[in-house]
Amino acid sequence: MTDTRNRLREILRERSATLAPGVYDGLSASLTAGAGFRAAYMSGAAVAAAHGLPDIGLATQSEMVRQAGLLAGLLDVPLIADADTGFGDATHTYRTVRLYEDAGVAAIQLEDQEFPKRCGHLDAKRVVDAEEFTAKIEAAAEARRDPGTVIVARTDARATHGFDEALRRVNRYVEAGADMVFVEAPQSVDEVRRVPSEVAAPALFNLVPGGRTPAADLDLLREAGYALTIMPLLNVGAAATAMRAALAGAAAGDLDTAGQLPVRDLFDSVGLGFWEELRGRYDTGSGARD
Repeated sequence: MTDTRNRLREILRERSATLAPGVYDGLSASLTAGAGFRAAYMSGAAVAAAHGLPDIGLATQSEMVRQAGLLAGLLDVPLIADADTGFGDATHTYRTVRLYEDAGVAAIQLEDQEFPKRCGHLDAKRVVDAEEFTAKIEAAAEARRDPGTVIVARTDARATHGFDEALRRVNRYVEAGADMVFVEAPQSVDEVRRVPSEVAAPALFNLVPGGRTPAADLDLLREAGYALTIMPLLNVGAAATAMRAALAGAAAGDLDTAGQLPVRDLFDSVGLGFWEELRGRYDTGSGARD
């Protein structure tokens, strides 16, 4: 765990807008691990969707911690994990950090929305007072057992209080102990460019197709100086699209399986080769009978 946390801090120092696809279950983590990415992001929205829920604060602390442990155990790259609002006040946030650390994540993302939170690209969001969230960040920093664990402070104040207030807030959160900042949903390319140069810590960019943030390519994000680019809906969105198409075809009587992953390829994607090799090394033949 310390190794992956140190590797994440090295990535943040590069300011190269490193891509971190959103993962949410064992299959998405296994596929991401095999695709050569240097980091992954546990998306609260994707985890909620995998539980059949919208991203409006319905996923619980225990559900999120359980998924974080599953994902961290399958990945050999740093996992940045969404922890919503900390699931309560500063005391809940303290416990959340302890649980996420024990689960093996490299970074813990907390946000300054009121509970229950809403997806950052939905309407009707509300944020707590900056002082209240500052206390949560202080509690999160104190809760860390490993000083390498990265605390990510996200603000949703752009939608409610304007861009300048969002910048003021994240800089205050850095003073309170945050290691990385996340200004959710800047609303122009100029705002996208300004964030990394006007905050006192590495900045994260959230790439959400169809969201409130204008389109930005990696060249722009690297030039601006972002440290990390998360793609929270990359895997879950692709999965939902493919499943819809396959189900619609089957419902219409089209049973052509040409677009489906062959069963052997599916099992290979989740480590069949490793488990078969391991079983072969430890197989003593004791199951044989005369």
